Amino acid sequence: MADQKGNTNEPKKNKFNPKEEDESFGGASSSKKKDKEEDDEFDDQEFDEDELEDDEFDEDEFDEDESDEDVPDGVAVFPLIPEELGIHPLFLAVLHSFVFLEGSEENVVHPEAAEEGLEYLVTYMQRLQGNDLKRLQEDIETLIGYAQEQQWPKDHITFLRNFISENGIKTP
Repeated sequence: MADQKGNTNEPKKNKFNPKEEDESFGGASSSKKKDKEEDDEFDDQEFDEDELEDDEFDEDEFDEDESDEDVPDGVAVFPLIPEELGIHPLFLAVLHSFVFLEGSEENVVHPEAAEEGLEYLVTYMQRLQGNDLKRLQEDIETLIGYAQEQQWPKDHITFLRNFISENGIKTP
């Protein structure tokens, strides 16, 4: 039943996953209430600062070679792009996401889910205009030069060369 403003007591559907109810818009469930109670209990607890120090991340103990053991076969990634190139970090984040979604095998990323994510990435990239679009073009040119210098595989360089045109990003 709707109130005077037309609101119903029914939980709204999450627009990103229509199979799930969106509890953040008035569809609070008992699990949400339970989480709130646990948060309140957590706030009341006192902590020993010495215990926290024991749990701190120790960079010396981290070995990059060991982290590769957990990555499944079929994951698509570009090499790490050095900060010194001055390429916008948000573009690099989008680029690496794009490569992961488009190039990873289906045992890593569900193909339909990857396609859906790629559609959103491309849609947002197509909104670039003016200085943002100019910056994207410059960053891609810089990255192509770096990739050639570092002798990246030819398909990586071709991907970068065609990134703007193949994704329908309008250039002046």
